[in-house]
Amino acid sequence: MAQATRSTDQLFTVLVRDNTLQAARLGLAVSRKAARRAVDRNRIKRIAREAFRQCGHTAAVDVIVFAKRPAASETRADLRRSLDRHFLRLLGKRAE
Repeated sequence: MAQATRSTDQLFTVLVRDNTLQAARLGLAVSRKAARRAVDRNRIKRIAREAFRQCGHTAAVDVIVFAKRPAASETRADLRRSLDRHFLRLLGKRAE
């Protein structure tokens, strides 16, 4: 079983691992500890799903996004910028 590649910053930890399927999959973990209100948890998940769809991934990988506490109070643009950096760093290498 292959090890996951990790990327971490102040807002998110993202893990990526190869899978045996023909498509990429996204998993989201936004706990009540990270975002107390359900509306904040759902906003973070919506932004993460959209960033994942638009990152242009072509590799068959499993991606898991873990939100951290500061993510609940950040703007949409800051969340998106952080996720784009993670996906470029982790999925950019695998697109070859």
